[in-house]
Amino acid sequence: MDKWGAELALLLGIVEGLTEFLPISSTGHLIIVGHLLGFTGAVATSVEISIQLGAILAVIAYERQKLALFLSHSFQELAAFRAMTRDRRPGGPGATREGWRAALHRSASEHRNLWFFIGLASAFLPAAVVGLLTRSWIETYLFTPQTVAASLIIGGLIILGVESLADRVRFSQLDQIRIPTALWVGLAQCAALIPGVSRSGATIIGGLLAGMDRRLATEYSFFLALPTMIAATVYKTLQSTDLLTSEDFLALALGMLVAFLVAWAVIAVFLAFVKRHTLHIFAYYRILLGVAVLFVFQ
Repeated sequence: MDKWGAELALLLGIVEGLTEFLPISSTGHLIIVGHLLGFTGAVATSVEISIQLGAILAVIAYERQKLALFLSHSFQELAAFRAMTRDRRPGGPGATREGWRAALHRSASEHRNLWFFIGLASAFLPAAVVGLLTRSWIETYLFTPQTVAASLIIGGLIILGVESLADRVRFSQLDQIRIPTALWVGLAQCAALIPGVSRSGATIIGGLLAGMDRRLATEYSFFLALPTMIAATVYKTLQSTDLLTSEDFLALALGMLVAFLVAWAVIAVFLAFVKRHTLHIFAYYRILLGVAVLFVFQ
């Protein structure tokens, strides 16, 4: 099964859906499976990135009510924020540095939905910039089983280390997350550009270190996946128009659909899991898989 087609799309869609939101690296698993089956090269790299769009769309489906509520409130709060800032324009009664500072502080307190999205955009930027600058080099030199294995092992050890720290929970709701906290998670996400690190794992660990509880860090990781992965997968899919035929794109659509359905179920199960359990099992899995990959591909 070394040729891209419906059978391989079905298999990779299942792998992607199962692994995208768990802290075990979906890209790493796709690379490992691809190399085991002999599916490598430019087409494989494009597929391994583009197929993730299906799993990301599952977040929109699963969180649709919460997203709609956040967006609705954000538009209302944006109008209120504009009204609040009218007096701070040049010549207005609040047109001082202190006036603007007070307005922003008040807005952050009163317009939590609006500032949640502003924070999400801030968290997206670091990985977007670093990804644009390094994506080609990473795809050329780091999309290998050996890189994935090392990242899996190191990431597993980091998860164990962070989980052993004393509980430092300061945030338990999405609308409590401010820009500094969001930026910290966004910087952590940059590490996930290396195959095998896991975008989900990096952002969840970043959230835990920033003071989120485990469930909040997981859910925030889901939301941050939306701008990050939609941008990356759409960009890669558009880049692949010369590599893939119409039949190849049909197979990719099948893989995305399968990834969407599987990921939807995984999201629900994983959120329930992190309410009651640590991430130790995923750390041990990463370490064992990394060692096995090093042995197979030595």
